[in-house]
This record gives sequence, structure tokens and C-alpha cells, in this order.
Amino acid sequence: MKQTVMLRIQGRQTYAEQEPDGIELETEGTMEFVDGGWNIGYEESELTGLSGVFTTFRVEPGKVTLSRTGKLNSQMVFQQGVAHQSLYQMEFGTLMISVKATNLFFDITPDGGVIDLIYDIEIENSAAGVIEYHLDIRAI
Repeated sequence: MKQTVMLRIQGRQTYAEQEPDGIELETEGTMEFVDGGWNIGYEESELTGLSGVFTTFRVEPGKVTLSRTGKLNSQMVFQQGVAHQSLYQMEFGTLMISVKATNLFFDITPDGGVIDLIYDIEIENSAAGVIEYHLDIRAI
């Protein structure tokens, strides 16, 4: 059964030769247990620069899949120490990206939980930087 949750999302992006860029967002979303895993979703906002995009974290044993649909379409799969390639489709074009989780931890229960994710990202086969996410999920 889909339930309403409050999400506190902290993100940090560190790209080569640039100052790290961080964001913190608190928003309402949904959480549902489906086919042996959790779907945690929310609507992006102007604050994230992704207005018009719906983001879903699919949490399954051993992996997390981050999907975005709308003005931006992508699906990134995270498994500790394993690189995955995917297309990152934006309004102005498509990029090939590769992500490799260097830290992946999650603990989800029907009352909420946490997801910690740190990954290296390559864009068009060039190292681009490191991205960190921390999600706190709380049932309302």
C-alpha cells in the first residue's frame, strides 16, 4: 500500500576543479513496498533545478536504482563497487553516463528509513566528479 512520507534529502556534488555544491530539501513523497523492494518517490522542485521531473529511488537487496521521468529521463543503477552505464536524456540532448557506487547503505522499514549513497560519475567516458545523497524517510 502506498503511503505518504516526508523526505529530507541532502545532496553534494563535487566536480573537478570546482567548489563542492550542496543542497538540502524537505518535501513530501510516497513510499510503497512492491515486488520485494521499496519505491520512494517525489516531485522535484525549482530548488533542485529539476522542476517537472519525478524522481524514484527503487531499493532492493544489494542495489538502489534512481529513476527520473519528465523533462529529464534517466535510470542509474547503484551497486557497491560496480559500474553501470545509462543514458541521461535532457530536453537539449542525451549523454552517456557511468556511475559507480563507492558507498551504498540503506535501511528501510514501513515507518521510514535512510539511504546513503556516494558515487563516482563519468560523463561521455570522462571522470566528472563525486555525488553524495543522504535521504531520511519518515512516514506521516
